[in-house]
Amino acid sequence: MNSPMSSEKKILFEANKIHLVRIEILKCHIDSPFELSVERIKGYEFKMDFDLGFNLEDKLIKADFKLSIVSKSDTTNFEEATGEFLFTFIFNVENLNELASVNKKKHITLDGKLGNAIASITYSTTRGILFTRLKGTSLEGFILPIIDPNELLHLERK
Repeated sequence: MNSPMSSEKKILFEANKIHLVRIEILKCHIDSPFELSVERIKGYEFKMDFDLGFNLEDKLIKADFKLSIVSKSDTTNFEEATGEFLFTFIFNVENLNELASVNKKKHITLDGKLGNAIASITYSTTRGILFTRLKGTSLEGFILPIIDPNELLHLERK
C-alpha cells in the first residue's frame, strides 16, 4: 500500500526561486540609412541565436541572446536598415542543483520548466529593450514576435 507521501511528487521548479541579477547589452548596432523612410519598409527578416551557460557551484545561469534584423522595403534603390544585438542575462536559481544534472560527458540536463522560464524571461525582456532602442530608427516598426519559448531552447541545441 502506498503512503500519501510516496504518491506525492515533490515540486522542484518554483518561479520565485529565479532571480534576474544582471542584464548586459554587449552589442547594439543599428544602421539606419538616411534615404530609407519608415513608410517604405514592408516587413523585416530576422535571425536569432540562444545559448545557455551554467555555473552550478554558484547557482548561476547565463543566457546569451543574439539577434540580427534586416528591413525589407519596397525599393531596391537604397540600402536596407540593419540591426545587430547581443544581450546577456545572468540568473541566480536558488535550487539549481535540484533542477540541473551533469552526465559523464559533462552535458547538463535542465528541468524543462526552468529552461522554459529562462527562455521566456530572456526573450520577453529583450522584446521590451528592443522596443525602446529601435524608436527613432528605420527599424522602429520591428517588434520581436511572440513564439513558443521552447523554440529558443531548440536553437541552442543546433
